[in-house]
Amino acid sequence: MPAAWPGCWPWGACLKAYPPQYTIELIAYANEEPPYFATEHMGSAQHARKLYTEQIGVKAMICLEMIGYFSDKENSQTYPGPGMGTLYPDKGNFIAIVGNWNSVRLGRDIQKSMRPFLPTVRLNLPQIKGMCMDFSDHRNFWAKDMPAVMITDTSFFRNPNYHQPGDLPETLDYRRMAQVVCGVHQAVLHLAAEEK
Repeated sequence: MPAAWPGCWPWGACLKAYPPQYTIELIAYANEEPPYFATEHMGSAQHARKLYTEQIGVKAMICLEMIGYFSDKENSQTYPGPGMGTLYPDKGNFIAIVGNWNSVRLGRDIQKSMRPFLPTVRLNLPQIKGMCMDFSDHRNFWAKDMPAVMITDTSFFRNPNYHQPGDLPETLDYRRMAQVVCGVHQAVLHLAAEEK
């Protein structure tokens, strides 16, 4: 990211400038990909279980999953369910905020914080098999009834390079990636500043 990028980099320094009401943890989980995906060996499964067992309250878990591919071309965006394309944009130029029923308020708050930075779409649904809503680390927080959302560019529903040899740095949109980070930064500050 350019050194002159306004507002939100580096995260540690920015978060330090606004003492929060809540503890904020920045975590990079291991073992999110197969063969560990959807098993107890996922780093996020271990962490969520520990928080649950020790009865440590979690206000929000925000999972960043694939945030770098954007397209302004028509029909560049697809969806997992039939008819979703009639409700949501056909251009892959937005970021999606995906949550379950327990995360409706969280998703709404995050979307409000991110909207000034780039177009967003919010989707809150019950966990339906085959809908791909739980394809990342947030799934393990949902399993423990903790509020969690996934912030995503929708990965293989948009990016033809996903897990392919052509998945190269030059296919990513770093300006919009930075806008995502700034939007999430604002959301975290907002959530952490709320009274307990």
